[in-house]
Amino acid sequence: MRFFKRNRKEVAADEREQFASAGAATGTTGQNPHSFASPLKPKSTETTEVYDIENIRNNPNTNLQVDEDYGLYIDGEPVYIVKQKRGYLSILFSLAQTIILIAMMIECSVAPMRINPMIGPYPDALSYWGAKNSYNILYDHEYWRLFTPILLHAGIFHLLCNISVQLDTGAFFEREWGSFIWLLVYLGSAAAGSILSVIVSPNTIGVGSSGSVCGLFGAKIAEAICRCRESTKTDAKELSHAILCEQFASTLCSVILILVFSFIPYVDWAAHVGGLLGGFLVGFMIFSLQIKTRRWKLGMFAIGVLTSFIFYGTGIYHMFQEVKGNVAQEMSDVCGYYQQFFDGYECRCMLENYQQNDGNAGGGN
Repeated sequence: MRFFKRNRKEVAADEREQFASAGAATGTTGQNPHSFASPLKPKSTETTEVYDIENIRNNPNTNLQVDEDYGLYIDGEPVYIVKQKRGYLSILFSLAQTIILIAMMIECSVAPMRINPMIGPYPDALSYWGAKNSYNILYDHEYWRLFTPILLHAGIFHLLCNISVQLDTGAFFEREWGSFIWLLVYLGSAAAGSILSVIVSPNTIGVGSSGSVCGLFGAKIAEAICRCRESTKTDAKELSHAILCEQFASTLCSVILILVFSFIPYVDWAAHVGGLLGGFLVGFMIFSLQIKTRRWKLGMFAIGVLTSFIFYGTGIYHMFQEVKGNVAQEMSDVCGYYQQFFDGYECRCMLENYQQNDGNAGGGN
């Protein structure tokens, strides 16, 4: 377990020297797996320091107290605990998304601004690489397309907007929750966003990790609800509760802004809303298990499971029973579909397929 101290004022010189000597005694650094950093957002009057917990624990001159799950004291000052030093999956996904966009733009060329104002590849290239395409999902049974859109982005602007949030707020949530919980929320939100997008916009191509990012915010709201009844009797618990309230308020503001900007052109608002709801439900199931009162834990978990089953089950049923017949057959030929709307549209990524089809058509005549 690593520890992270938030908003810690600049320590006195002798206190810094004390911690430095503790680390120097064993040659440890900030890379030690039992370390924590301080603070979350350093200000001009604050410093970021990395401490080794084992050295501090063994130092007779340091007063170390651990208070249950969310708090710790070092020399009387409360510390906020997180599970990881970095958001490893947030970094990994952002790196993969960047590499994939560059590869698409190299292989499939960059579309003119009149076709793709995000400065990115042609829409048929996005479908070829795994975008949400309702026809392929419902008729060709390519269900993996419910998840792969999070690895793709429409262009440079789209990518920068998403990974900036993913590497900032998303990475901190991963540090708090751990990579496994973060991944469950991220993928669950991706599926929910794609399902709702298929239902609402069956005849469009959808890409982007924004649905999953919205799901992370939804899970944070669920965590705040599940932890709202925690005790605040000690300073450590009060610190944890104050941080949670602050995160809840900032998350709520972020969600409102995201939803407002979700309705501008070229943005898939259904994926945002679906990801937000999916992340909330997945997070509700996960964080309800951390409630200390057994009755509340079982009750909240049962509500989360039932609501998630209804949400995902209804979405999948509606997608196959109601939406399937409304999907345009032209979506099976994405390049041909977009050539109807844009003069001079070029099929760069699927060019060999079209040449082969033209050859077969010529031979038949």
